[in-house]
Amino acid sequence: MDNQNKGFGFTKFAENWNGRLAMLGFIVGLATEYMTGQGILSQLGLM
Repeated sequence: MDNQNKGFGFTKFAENWNGRLAMLGFIVGLATEYMTGQGILSQLGLM
């Protein structure tokens, strides 16, 4: 991590965390749909 740019933008560090959080959000969404039996749109009252 010493050689990484600590600025803004598409840094490797930021992209790694973005991917990890996206995977976590996807798993949480699947678990929520499984536990409630409703899709995300139904939970939000859009369907």
